Amino acid sequence: MLSPFNGGKTGLGLLSRLAMLPPGSKMSDIDTVVQGLASQLKKRKRQRVWRLVIGCSCLIAAAYGYVRYKDATAPPPEPRFETARVEVRDIIEEVQSTGVVEPLNQVEVGSQVSGRVVSVDVDFNDQVKSGQLIAQIDPELFGAEVSQNHAQLSAAQAAIKSAEARRDASRVRVDRLKRLVAEQVASFGELEEATGELQVAEAEVGNAKAQIAQIQARLKSARTTLNYTKIYSPIDGVVINRQVEPGQTVAASFNTPVLFVIAQDLTKMRVVAEIDEADVGKVKEGMEAQITVDAFPDDRFKGKLTQIRFAPNNVDGVVTYAAVIAVDNPDGKLRPGMTATATVVTRQALKVPALRNASLRFEPAERPADESGAPPKSPAQMPEKRLERPGPGQGRVFLEGDGPKENPGTKTQLITVGITDGVWTEIKSGLESGAQVIIDEQAAEKKRGFRLF
Repeated sequence: MLSPFNGGKTGLGLLSRLAMLPPGSKMSDIDTVVQGLASQLKKRKRQRVWRLVIGCSCLIAAAYGYVRYKDATAPPPEPRFETARVEVRDIIEEVQSTGVVEPLNQVEVGSQVSGRVVSVDVDFNDQVKSGQLIAQIDPELFGAEVSQNHAQLSAAQAAIKSAEARRDASRVRVDRLKRLVAEQVASFGELEEATGELQVAEAEVGNAKAQIAQIQARLKSARTTLNYTKIYSPIDGVVINRQVEPGQTVAASFNTPVLFVIAQDLTKMRVVAEIDEADVGKVKEGMEAQITVDAFPDDRFKGKLTQIRFAPNNVDGVVTYAAVIAVDNPDGKLRPGMTATATVVTRQALKVPALRNASLRFEPAERPADESGAPPKSPAQMPEKRLERPGPGQGRVFLEGDGPKENPGTKTQLITVGITDGVWTEIKSGLESGAQVIIDEQAAEKKRGFRLF
């Protein structure tokens, strides 16, 4: 039997079926053909509905199976809080600062006179002794001044002898006139005149002596200036800097020019470190220190804090205080001018319970749970309780509550803390070793994954 859909759409199928009827067919035959086609159309619609129902059922079953499979294979929920364990550790409190290596005692040698340098007798790194000649300035002009003052002194000494001779002669004449006046041979006026001449002669002697003293002072000054042309080492040491060359002219009219820098002993050095004002209260004179330099990163030089200066150094609003650290340098590795890092151990606690500093800084996003440990169900149900403020020497940490892993809630705990090294803090009381404290809270976006339904 031919399908009513042979030949195209429904109308075309009906025409093709009617055309297949023999000539002279009756009306009943035509009704039979039409009813048969209608029956086939209803059957076809029912098949389409069933196919749609079966397809939707398969799709729903597949989606349900995917969700069940995803939930079965999904990892466990990520915990809300990140915790850390209280550990037994050594806590060493240190203060670090940077400074410059300097000789323990160094002297800047300059020139007190101006002139041309005629000789330089030492060089860099030379060992010198106290009183050793290290440079000389041209002494010709200063020697001429000494000769001139010496000649003036000789002339003044001759002048005083002449004045003393006149004084002696005047004294003899006065004595003679006194006798003649007593014998009434000479007049009293002649005696007064002779006495006045004697006084003038004595004044001339005094003036000559004053001139001699003045010339002697100038001669001494000239000789001293002449001696300044020779520059001697004031101490035993090493020449660490030389800033003059032979033939160079030195001008010492206003400031004394520095020609040499001599360090007394390079086996004894010091580090002048800048201690921050927040740490200066932790350090004291006599504390041990370790010094490191970039040139010898594996070496640790032992030192001792010898001085903490009261004068502040304010640079761009940052206040520091200079601390002097004496360092032994027997091998000569430390050199003047090196940048050094000084580490001073202020306090230490060995084998004590300690927790991370992050736990003391942590604050949860919601209020802590009540004493039962159950977390609040909603912000509206959170208890209006104020957290107790830690006192001096105390800290506050948060512990996980008794709720589910993904949101267990928090409980507070006040503890007594000790020293810290910047990462770990000593626990004196309030927590035992092995306790878990919260150090961080996971973001809500990390806990919330994608779900199909």
